[in-house]
Amino acid sequence: MSRAIAMVLGGLLLAGGLSHPSFAEDLEAGRKVANMCRTCHGIDGYAQIPIAPHIGGEPKEYLEGQLMAFKTGARHHEMMSVVTATLSAQQISDVAAWYASFTAVATLPANVKETEAPAACVSCHGADGISVLFNAPNLAGEVNIYIDTQLKAFRVGKRQHEIMSEIASEMTDAEIREVADWYSKVVLEIVPSD
Repeated sequence: MSRAIAMVLGGLLLAGGLSHPSFAEDLEAGRKVANMCRTCHGIDGYAQIPIAPHIGGEPKEYLEGQLMAFKTGARHHEMMSVVTATLSAQQISDVAAWYASFTAVATLPANVKETEAPAACVSCHGADGISVLFNAPNLAGEVNIYIDTQLKAFRVGKRQHEIMSEIASEMTDAEIREVADWYSKVVLEIVPSD
């Protein structure tokens, strides 16, 4: 498959315009794949290093879409592109199901009101940073430099998304930092689902 076709298919997958094959989920197989991910993302999806996002409790669809984007080249990261290249679609489905099997719980700091949350972010990412959409990531408890870096990547076109690219393109560095600081203050706990 040519790189251009892979990018188009990956973009359609991320945008929800192309459904990916449905696989029976195998959480035990997903846990085994997650052992490759644990150094950065933790076995439960609570990131171990500041440049990696928390992925525990993310929607399975979101995780699968991002992993497939790395695999197809629609999204590039020096580590994730290498790791996903070795994974089958079944393994991606399994590891996405493993991390989605956890629950992300967010708590705003004392004396902080939901109404103070960044207005442009709340409709997708929630005031507390727990996504209200299946295809948007949680932002709760992420390190502010991670959020800052991702917003700037959307702003300059290193990352593409039909909504985020437009929103970020209009944000100043100060506005990006405010958003990053807001969500980094939220206390995140990732727990096994019932």
